[in-house]
Amino acid sequence: MSIEKGRAFFRAQGIEDRVQEFEVSSATVELAAEALGVEPARIAKTLSFKSSDGCLLVVAAGDARINNQKFKEKFGMKAKMLTADEVLELVGHAVGGVCPFGIYDCVPVYIDKSVLRFTTVFPAVGSSSSAIELTPDELYKFSAALEWVDVCKLPEDEQ
Repeated sequence: MSIEKGRAFFRAQGIEDRVQEFEVSSATVELAAEALGVEPARIAKTLSFKSSDGCLLVVAAGDARINNQKFKEKFGMKAKMLTADEVLELVGHAVGGVCPFGIYDCVPVYIDKSVLRFTTVFPAVGSSSSAIELTPDELYKFSAALEWVDVCKLPEDEQ
C-alpha cells in the first residue's frame, strides 16, 4: 500500500489530518521513534507470520518481542516470519511500511496487549516514511483486528 492509499483509508475514517510523513526513513522501530521524537516502545510494529492459510499479522509495541511459546499456544504453530517478497505478495505492503490498514481482506490481524501500556502508539501508514498516532482502541478498530492477544515478551520479562 502506498502512502496515497493510506491517506485515502484514513480520509474515509475522517482522520487523514493525523497522518504524518517524514523526510527520513521510519522503516524500523528506531528510525520511526527518532523521526517522531518518541520512545521506541510507542512505535506499533506490524509483524508478518506464515500461517496455514497464508499469513497473519501481529501488531505489537516497539520494544516487544515474540514469545515463541505463547505464539505457538495461541496459533497452534511455530512463529515463522514471512520473507520480504512474501510480505508484499500476501499482505500488500512492502517491508518498512507494513501496517494493518488497507491490507488484503483475507489477512487476519491481531493486536498484542503490549500496546495497552500507552495512551497512544504510532503504526506506519503504508510507506517507510509515515506514521499515524492512534489510541490502542483506535488501532484495534481501524485495523479490523480479530482480537487482543498476549504473544509477546517485554524487556523487563527477560531479566
